[in-house]
Amino acid sequence: MGDNITVAVHVNRLREKVEENPSKSQLIQTVWGVGYRLNTL
Repeated sequence: MGDNITVAVHVNRLREKVEENPSKSQLIQTVWGVGYRLNTL
């Protein structure tokens, strides 16, 4: 369980650095049950 939290913290920090609005992430999206998806613009 600790590993999932570690990954989530790192993804949130990446969102803060690359997203214009991290609370409405468009580049890094969470796919429930799978993981994360990086969208290109």
